Amino acid sequence: MPDSLKNILIMKPSALGDIVLALPALTALRESFPDAKISWLVRPEFAPLLENHPHLDEIIPFDRKSLGRAWCNPKAFSALISLILQLRRSRFDVVFDFQGLFRTAILAWLSGCKKRFGKANSRELAHLFYTDQIEQDAESIHLVDFYLKMVKAAGADNLSVRFELPSNPADVDSVNKLLKSCSIDSGEYVVFVPGSAHKDKCWPSERFAALADKITSQFNLPVIAVGAASDKNLIEKIDNLAKSPVINFAGRTSLKELVELLRAARLVVSNDTGPGHIAAALGTPLVMMYSWSNPARIAPYGRPQCMVAREPYGRGLKIKSKNPKHNVSNITVDEVFQKVREQLN
Repeated sequence: MPDSLKNILIMKPSALGDIVLALPALTALRESFPDAKISWLVRPEFAPLLENHPHLDEIIPFDRKSLGRAWCNPKAFSALISLILQLRRSRFDVVFDFQGLFRTAILAWLSGCKKRFGKANSRELAHLFYTDQIEQDAESIHLVDFYLKMVKAAGADNLSVRFELPSNPADVDSVNKLLKSCSIDSGEYVVFVPGSAHKDKCWPSERFAALADKITSQFNLPVIAVGAASDKNLIEKIDNLAKSPVINFAGRTSLKELVELLRAARLVVSNDTGPGHIAAALGTPLVMMYSWSNPARIAPYGRPQCMVAREPYGRGLKIKSKNPKHNVSNITVDEVFQKVREQLN
């Protein structure tokens, strides 16, 4: 098969953190098949993370919200048909469905590609649409390892784990101007990521506030909190609870600017959410807190010292836990601050 792989499609529309975890598989494919055209199907809001990636040739937008109305909206139906025709015209040699859901699996099938790789026993019966079903076992619990196992099954042989997140000078400059407007020196600040699309992943606000006070007191570093515009009130609450300032950057950076802000940080403290996974991929000093999501699957790869979780390697292959002991609220300020000190020192 390796000689025949000239046109490759990766399907990983979301979420932000999971897209980051799929980046080593992209690099493995590029290094294994240097002459291949590699495309990535992704939701438009996450596409900037992949723009100008040195190992990617094409970004295919997948507007899930719009296309989900295809059966009741003529315009959305027309867009769905256009996407399917685009995929068919591309004549892919292989499709990797890293999402593993019905909507991506059926798109892979509708693309007409004859080699479709996906997870065995995927949710929503997605596995029925794959020609090659890959088992996730004890050796591939982590998503990085599992995605690499999938591309290896297709003939990829260069499987070293590397996270490529290209830097754009314009975004660096924009971030430096934003920092300067707040009298903050580049590289001399801590970033908090206190929000998440899943509220049960969020460490309590009062603990972020207490942690900010400890960091400011002991290390004399300013604390910036980032998030979507919708996180503005959450960060204001943390700032009000803290004795030291917590600078509110919610909604003030683009996705690519956020990458540069995280790249230059002295430390990032994050819930289990997209920006935290970006910081992990960048190699930035990091403390990341886990709740119901299985840390063994999505922890900072090769950096166990960055993780705070209950029974991080004792949950088997499960995606989620319902055990109350794994609730993020069981993580104390002292536990997190101990990790902070280790990272900063």
